[in-house]
Amino acid sequence: MNITLVEQTVSQQKALLLYFFSDHCAPCISLRPKVQEMVANDFPKMEVLYIDSEKHPEITAHYGIFSNPTIVVFFEGHEFQRWSKFVAVTQIGQAVERPYDLIFEE
Repeated sequence: MNITLVEQTVSQQKALLLYFFSDHCAPCISLRPKVQEMVANDFPKMEVLYIDSEKHPEITAHYGIFSNPTIVVFFEGHEFQRWSKFVAVTQIGQAVERPYDLIFEE
């Protein structure tokens, strides 16, 4: 994974969640499966990229990430919102629901 690939994904996806983590971060480990479940159940058309901050410091720096976990949501190539450290999955879901529904309404 490199910056170019991530930037391409950001620009090409209608909805994208970047999950920055470290395997040495307890909140990262406990939050990840909850985020995976939320996206799968509530936002199935949203792409998710998991970025290990320790293995990819250049990507982490490029997006201005200073702590783990950090979740950054993009809609149509634009950063919508970001959360760092301790965040409730319900908080993410409530913030994402309306713009997601507007983009993917059928």
